Amino acid sequence: MNVKQIFKIALDEGVKSDLRGAAKVKKHLQRIKDQYKKLTPDQQAKFDQDKLINPYLDSQILYNNGKQVKKIMAGIDIDTSELLVAKKIGDIDLVFSHHPDGKAFANLSDVMPMQVEVLEKYGVPINVAQGCLRMRVEEVARGVSPINHFKTVDAAKNLDINYMCVHTMCDNLVASFLEKEIGKKKFEYVGEIMEFFSNIPEYVEAIKRGFGPKLFAGSEENFCGKIALTEITGGTSGSSKIYEKLSQAGVGTIIGMHMSEENKKEAEKNHINVIIAGHISSDSLGVNLFLDILEKKGIKIVPCSGLIRVKRFK
Repeated sequence: MNVKQIFKIALDEGVKSDLRGAAKVKKHLQRIKDQYKKLTPDQQAKFDQDKLINPYLDSQILYNNGKQVKKIMAGIDIDTSELLVAKKIGDIDLVFSHHPDGKAFANLSDVMPMQVEVLEKYGVPINVAQGCLRMRVEEVARGVSPINHFKTVDAAKNLDINYMCVHTMCDNLVASFLEKEIGKKKFEYVGEIMEFFSNIPEYVEAIKRGFGPKLFAGSEENFCGKIALTEITGGTSGSSKIYEKLSQAGVGTIIGMHMSEENKKEAEKNHINVIIAGHISSDSLGVNLFLDILEKKGIKIVPCSGLIRVKRFK
């Protein structure tokens, strides 16, 4: 298997597990293709061709030397030190990062508009969700703009090690997994959801390591009401203005990976319980669901950089 084939699997899995539904993702791609056709030849020459096939630009092949991949070193964050470890090991064919790097990091804000349709799914009018999110998307775009995006990518090129990152695609996998598992239950109280997380291996290990699921707002004795996974996928955290709208839409409990103090205060103000399952543990769950697919195909996995590796097959 080569790097492009691995990335295609990630892309297909990301679309299949997208909380918006695969049909909406394909409709979004078709809209971009239609807009592209209307551009002048000069505009088309400057257009990012990846947008025509990849709805998650925070996931990219960052360096590809064309070699076949039999062994992957996979982690949550990759920098030059991890690449040097891979070189030292000697038979690593691909270094896999969950968090975006290079062009993918520069395009982090590009995936955030998907949050609009996720919020609509939970009852927020789409125009309201879009209005609330717009300024936050611009804020994130400004925030990542001064970063030295290609530092680690250049190291991968110099070391001649294949390098890729799969961000929102894996976040979609964990969001879909949690939605399906929670959907099988009939939770009444917040404490029951907390107990649910203590039975998932990645979160169990996170508890042992000191960063397990936490209740950021509300009480375990509170009724959970309608549960929304609004803080799991979509690039990064959304707008603080959305919690009032979620409350009005009947959402009682939010499940997320991480949350800012400003967002926490807004959730509390609007009587929404907030369960933060954990960042690295949730990322590990999403990455594991993807790596299992590759390992079933005979690819060996070496975990690194905080990845809590759990296999879900024998």
